[in-house]
Amino acid sequence: MTEQRSTDDATLVARAAAGSELAFRALYRAYVRPVYWLAHELVGNPADAEDVTQETFLVAWRKLGGLQLAGDSLLPWLVTVCRFQAANRIRRQQRDRAHTAGAPDDGIRSTVDVEQQIIDAEFAQRILREVQGLSSLDREIFRLCATEGYAYSAAAEQLGVAHGVVRNRLSRIRTRLRTVAEESST
Repeated sequence: MTEQRSTDDATLVARAAAGSELAFRALYRAYVRPVYWLAHELVGNPADAEDVTQETFLVAWRKLGGLQLAGDSLLPWLVTVCRFQAANRIRRQQRDRAHTAGAPDDGIRSTVDVEQQIIDAEFAQRILREVQGLSSLDREIFRLCATEGYAYSAAAEQLGVAHGVVRNRLSRIRTRLRTVAEESST
Protein backbone atom coordinates (compact mmCIF):
# COMPACT_ATOMS: atom_id res chain seq x y z
CA MET A 1 0.00 0.00 0.00
CA THR A 2 2.89 2.40 0.68
CA GLU A 3 3.98 2.19 -2.94
CA GLN A 4 0.46 2.95 -4.09
CA ARG A 5 0.22 5.87 -1.63
CA SER A 6 3.58 7.33 -2.74
CA THR A 7 2.60 6.92 -6.37
CA ASP A 8 -0.65 8.64 -5.52
CA ASP A 9 1.19 11.58 -3.94
CA ALA A 10 3.62 11.80 -6.84
CA THR A 11 0.77 11.58 -9.33
CA LEU A 12 -1.32 14.13 -7.45
CA VAL A 13 1.63 16.53 -7.19
CA ALA A 14 2.26 16.24 -10.92
CA ARG A 15 -1.41 16.78 -11.74
CA ALA A 16 -1.72 19.71 -9.33
CA ALA A 17 1.44 21.24 -10.79
CA ALA A 18 -0.20 20.98 -14.20
CA GLY A 19 -3.15 22.98 -12.84
CA SER A 20 -5.57 20.29 -11.67
CA GLU A 21 -7.69 21.72 -8.86
CA LEU A 22 -9.08 18.25 -8.14
CA ALA A 23 -5.58 16.87 -7.54
CA PHE A 24 -4.71 19.80 -5.31
CA ARG A 25 -7.95 19.33 -3.35
CA ALA A 26 -7.05 15.68 -2.82
CA LEU A 27 -3.63 16.68 -1.47
CA TYR A 28 -5.25 19.33 0.71
CA ARG A 29 -7.76 16.86 2.15
CA ALA A 30 -5.02 14.32 2.79
CA TYR A 31 -2.70 16.70 4.66
CA VAL A 32 -4.66 19.65 6.02
CA ARG A 33 -5.15 18.11 9.47
CA PRO A 34 -1.50 17.25 10.23
CA VAL A 35 -0.42 20.65 8.88
CA TYR A 36 -3.02 22.39 11.05
CA TRP A 37 -1.94 20.42 14.15
CA LEU A 38 1.67 21.42 13.59
CA ALA A 39 0.72 25.05 12.94
CA HIS A 40 -1.35 25.14 16.13
CA GLU A 41 1.56 23.71 18.11
CA LEU A 42 3.88 26.36 16.68
CA VAL A 43 1.69 29.49 16.91
CA GLY A 44 -0.44 28.48 19.87
CA ASN A 45 -3.94 29.55 18.86
CA PRO A 46 -6.60 28.33 16.42
CA ALA A 47 -6.99 31.53 14.40
CA ASP A 48 -3.28 31.89 13.64
CA ALA A 49 -3.01 28.13 13.05
CA GLU A 50 -5.76 28.35 10.41
CA ASP A 51 -3.98 31.27 8.74
CA VAL A 52 -0.62 29.46 8.76
CA THR A 53 -2.28 26.34 7.35
CA GLN A 54 -3.85 28.33 4.52
CA GLU A 55 -0.57 30.14 3.85
CA THR A 56 1.21 26.76 3.72
CA PHE A 57 -1.18 25.43 1.09
CA LEU A 58 -1.01 28.70 -0.85
CA VAL A 59 2.78 28.32 -1.03
CA ALA A 60 2.27 24.68 -2.03
CA TRP A 61 -0.08 25.68 -4.87
CA ARG A 62 2.48 28.18 -6.16
CA LYS A 63 5.53 25.92 -5.86
CA LEU A 64 4.25 22.49 -6.86
CA GLY A 65 5.36 23.11 -10.44
CA GLY A 66 9.03 22.93 -9.48
CA LEU A 67 8.73 20.34 -6.73
CA GLN A 68 10.38 16.93 -6.93
CA LEU A 69 9.23 14.67 -4.11
CA ALA A 70 12.24 13.47 -2.14
CA GLY A 71 10.33 10.63 -0.49
CA ASP A 72 7.03 8.82 -0.53
CA SER A 73 4.92 11.60 0.89
CA LEU A 74 4.29 15.29 0.36
CA LEU A 75 3.90 15.76 4.13
CA PRO A 76 7.59 16.37 5.05
CA TRP A 77 7.78 19.19 2.49
CA LEU A 78 4.51 20.66 3.76
CA VAL A 79 5.83 20.47 7.34
CA THR A 80 8.90 22.47 6.32
CA VAL A 81 6.76 25.09 4.56
CA CYS A 82 4.45 25.24 7.60
CA ARG A 83 7.40 25.83 9.95
CA PHE A 84 8.64 28.72 7.83
CA GLN A 85 5.17 30.23 7.59
CA ALA A 86 4.69 29.94 11.36
CA ALA A 87 8.10 31.50 12.06
CA ASN A 88 7.31 34.37 9.68
CA ARG A 89 3.94 34.95 11.38
CA ILE A 90 5.49 34.95 14.86
CA ARG A 91 8.22 37.38 13.77
CA ARG A 92 5.65 39.64 12.13
CA GLN A 93 3.53 39.64 15.28
CA GLN A 94 6.55 40.43 17.44
CA ARG A 95 7.53 43.29 15.12
CA ASP A 96 4.00 44.63 15.24
CA ARG A 97 3.93 44.47 19.04
CA ALA A 98 7.36 46.08 19.29
CA HIS A 99 6.36 48.80 16.86
CA THR A 100 3.12 49.44 18.72
CA ALA A 101 4.96 49.58 22.05
CA GLY A 102 7.67 51.81 20.59
CA ALA A 103 10.42 49.26 21.27
CA PRO A 104 13.28 49.01 18.77
CA ASP A 105 13.20 46.07 16.34
CA ASP A 106 16.71 44.95 17.29
CA GLY A 107 15.31 43.88 20.67
CA ILE A 108 13.34 41.06 19.06
CA ARG A 109 15.02 37.75 19.61
CA SER A 110 14.87 34.98 17.05
CA THR A 111 11.85 32.70 17.33
CA VAL A 112 13.37 29.86 15.33
CA ASP A 113 14.92 27.28 17.61
CA VAL A 114 17.13 25.22 15.30
CA GLU A 115 17.81 22.57 17.94
CA GLN A 116 14.08 22.11 18.52
CA GLN A 117 13.47 21.88 14.77
CA ILE A 118 16.05 19.11 14.52
CA ILE A 119 14.47 17.27 17.46
CA ASP A 120 11.01 17.70 15.92
CA ALA A 121 12.26 16.47 12.52
CA GLU A 122 13.84 13.40 14.14
CA PHE A 123 10.62 12.73 16.04
CA ALA A 124 8.58 13.01 12.83
CA GLN A 125 10.98 10.59 11.11
CA ARG A 126 10.58 8.06 13.97
CA ILE A 127 6.80 8.27 13.69
CA LEU A 128 6.95 7.89 9.88
CA ARG A 129 9.22 4.84 10.22
CA GLU A 130 6.84 3.34 12.77
CA VAL A 131 3.85 3.93 10.48
CA GLN A 132 5.74 2.45 7.52
CA GLY A 133 6.42 -0.65 9.64
CA LEU A 134 2.70 -1.30 10.09
CA SER A 135 0.85 -3.87 8.03
CA SER A 136 -0.83 -2.52 4.90
CA LEU A 137 -4.27 -2.75 6.56
CA ASP A 138 -3.04 -0.91 9.65
CA ARG A 139 -1.42 1.82 7.50
CA GLU A 140 -4.72 2.29 5.67
CA ILE A 141 -6.67 2.40 8.93
CA PHE A 142 -4.21 4.96 10.29
CA ARG A 143 -4.38 7.03 7.10
CA LEU A 144 -8.16 7.03 6.97
CA CYS A 145 -8.89 7.60 10.66
CA ALA A 146 -5.93 9.58 11.98
CA THR A 147 -4.94 11.55 8.92
CA GLU A 148 -8.13 11.99 6.93
CA GLY A 149 -10.56 12.01 9.86
CA TYR A 150 -12.80 9.09 8.86
CA ALA A 151 -15.10 7.68 11.53
CA TYR A 152 -14.52 4.03 12.44
CA SER A 153 -17.62 2.92 10.56
CA ALA A 154 -16.70 4.89 7.42
CA ALA A 155 -13.15 3.51 7.45
CA ALA A 156 -14.49 -0.02 8.00
CA GLU A 157 -16.84 0.35 5.06
CA GLN A 158 -14.07 1.78 2.86
CA LEU A 159 -11.72 -1.09 3.74
CA GLY A 160 -14.32 -3.85 3.77
CA VAL A 161 -13.71 -4.89 7.37
CA ALA A 162 -15.77 -4.84 10.56
CA HIS A 163 -16.14 -1.72 12.67
CA GLY A 164 -14.50 -3.50 15.63
CA VAL A 165 -11.44 -4.37 13.54
CA VAL A 166 -10.84 -0.70 12.78
CA ARG A 167 -11.45 0.36 16.39
CA ASN A 168 -9.17 -2.31 17.88
CA ARG A 169 -6.37 -1.93 15.37
CA LEU A 170 -6.40 1.87 15.62
CA SER A 171 -6.19 1.56 19.41
CA ARG A 172 -3.10 -0.65 19.07
CA ILE A 173 -1.57 1.71 16.50
CA ARG A 174 -2.09 4.70 18.80
CA THR A 175 -0.54 2.79 21.72
CA ARG A 176 2.44 1.87 19.54
CA LEU A 177 2.91 5.49 18.38
CA ARG A 178 2.44 6.79 21.94
CA THR A 179 5.26 4.46 23.03
CA VAL A 180 7.52 5.89 20.31
CA ALA A 181 6.57 9.41 21.42
CA GLU A 182 7.32 8.63 25.08
CA GLU A 183 10.68 7.07 24.16
CA SER A 184 11.52 10.20 22.17
CA SER A 185 10.77 12.51 25.09
CA THR A 186 13.14 10.71 27.45
